[in-house]
Amino acid sequence: MAEREMKNAPDAAAWVMAAGAGLVAFGATIVIGKFDLTPAAFIACLVALVVGVVLTIGWSERPAAQAVAKAEAEEASAPASTAAPVAQPLRTAPVTTPVADVADDRGEKVAAKGDGPERLTAPRNGKADNLKEIEGIGPALEKLCNELGFWHFDQIASWSDADVAWVDANMRNFKGRIVRDKWVAQARLIVGEGLEAFRVRAKTNDY
Repeated sequence: MAEREMKNAPDAAAWVMAAGAGLVAFGATIVIGKFDLTPAAFIACLVALVVGVVLTIGWSERPAAQAVAKAEAEEASAPASTAAPVAQPLRTAPVTTPVADVADDRGEKVAAKGDGPERLTAPRNGKADNLKEIEGIGPALEKLCNELGFWHFDQIASWSDADVAWVDANMRNFKGRIVRDKWVAQARLIVGEGLEAFRVRAKTNDY
């Protein structure tokens, strides 16, 4: 009941003030304007009505504006912990390619190429080249080359300087042999001219 009376208080005060404004207008029209009672009463009622409506509307909008301002102030002062959590990007594991899923243009299984030259998991068509034809490669080095994935002359012939460095770093106790014995030059001669021509030139180290 008390809350309803407080809500109605602004409206009552507005109409009281409107009535006062009407009385002032009534007196002014009679004294100053020399109006008769009827037109003076009409003007007074009109003034009272306008003033009452204006004051009532103004007071009714005031609580709403105050409520909005209060809500904005509460939102601005809210602690940061009440804010919605920020979505974190998903962390995905790196994708690796198994050796068995990689093949060269001939369909042969090759090691996934990250560092170093391309390597095979087995000789093509099950038949490896005789790498011992290259001067400086004996049975032990041929076995090591096969273990590293090198079975054919054209593989060695395709090595770049960076590839040579990679293979040499994996040569265990045979480091330096690739460059010293010119494996790449010999392999390129074999691939380009054939084994017979290579064997002839190998007699004079012409490679």
